[in-house]
Amino acid sequence: MTSPISRRTVLRGLGVSLTLPWLEAMGSVSSWAADAGSRKSATAPVRMAFLYVPNGKNMADWTPTAEGTNYELPHILKPLEELRHDFNVLTGLTADKARPHGDGGGDHARALGAFLTGAQPRKTDGTDIRSGISVDQVAASRIGDQTRLASLELGCEAGSMAGNCDSGYSCVYSSTMSWRSATQPLPKEVNPKLIFERMFTTTPAKDRVERDQKRKSVLDFVREDAKDLSGKLSSNDVRKLDEYFSAVRDIEQRIDRASHLPEVKTPDFPVPAGVPKDYAEHIRLMCDLMVLAFQTDVTRVATFVLANEGSNKPYSFIGVNEGHHDLSHHGNDAKKKEKIRDINTFHTSQFAYLLKKLKSIPEGGGTLLDNCQIAYGSGNSDGNAHNHDNLPILLAGRGGGTIQTGRHIKYQNETPLNNLWLSMLERVDVRLPFLGDSTGALKGLNG
Repeated sequence: MTSPISRRTVLRGLGVSLTLPWLEAMGSVSSWAADAGSRKSATAPVRMAFLYVPNGKNMADWTPTAEGTNYELPHILKPLEELRHDFNVLTGLTADKARPHGDGGGDHARALGAFLTGAQPRKTDGTDIRSGISVDQVAASRIGDQTRLASLELGCEAGSMAGNCDSGYSCVYSSTMSWRSATQPLPKEVNPKLIFERMFTTTPAKDRVERDQKRKSVLDFVREDAKDLSGKLSSNDVRKLDEYFSAVRDIEQRIDRASHLPEVKTPDFPVPAGVPKDYAEHIRLMCDLMVLAFQTDVTRVATFVLANEGSNKPYSFIGVNEGHHDLSHHGNDAKKKEKIRDINTFHTSQFAYLLKKLKSIPEGGGTLLDNCQIAYGSGNSDGNAHNHDNLPILLAGRGGGTIQTGRHIKYQNETPLNNLWLSMLERVDVRLPFLGDSTGALKGLNG
């Protein structure tokens, strides 16, 4: 009988290291988890991700009217209809440290700066920035040694790490969600090609340029290693490996195509260089990279800022030519609120794309999505009022079987958002007495 393949098996060649997804030849899912150094249980490792969208929501079109499982999805959540049993809508959660507390204006900067930290950002546009350690980096510091990358910080809109961006707050606050420490923000990467190389290549930069000039795929460099492996695989594993390689190849080809597309004229929004010019394609490439990272256990922790807080990006491709931030100050104008609703629905559609990709990948007795906990939301609720209570928050995935999904759960207003983060940390075996302004782990997620 052929010995099982180690979970740590990678395909190598010319500086490329390609981690494999879980295969039957690796033995049981429990042995996979044990071999990867994760929890000693019969489940695959639990991954966690945090997705942020700016400027709040049109809350009337976001919030379900009924609680429990028997609720109707509001307009903004309609793109998630076929996934309604895979996520929970959480209402009543509050980011108190995004409020002024005597600091005056700057709600956008505070909204993102406090979202994962639960700490009051220091009002400064100088170098003496300060917030708090974010939940993703707490997890990365505890479980990051079990994967190639401790965490991934993704984004679709470049942002400055200095200067004044919001009423005396440094631009770092409105463009950065992840904080390694109270004074060390982690900038997000907006270029999918650089993220891909970070995930899968070990080649020095000068050699990567040479490889790119030859237009070779990362798969070309691991082909011989894959041939040696094929004799140990079942027909199911061969199919799964082929699907995985196809997904990697597809992302590479899309990155290459995007880099050669003509620039799209988008008024009032400087398109970042070196990334897809189409915003939806940019988001979906980032989602695909996150899925690959989780599928191959490159990392178990990720953050994704779809657009910076206070972003004034127009959405002309869905018929909204005005800037997002300008529209968010709608003053109860019905037409402006409809346009905000359309922007919110577009973002939710991209979240649905991510969840469908995760759900399409079998893992153990379920899917990759079943072994994830994916938070989605904003540090503002109504962008016109700049309020930070009753935030628009979704939590998708079953956290390895520890979360009962398919519900609208209404918590008492002013419940700290960081209570949710504590609960998510518990599901990756990280237990803290508090995080930021938390008052205890959030109850009711497991039914």
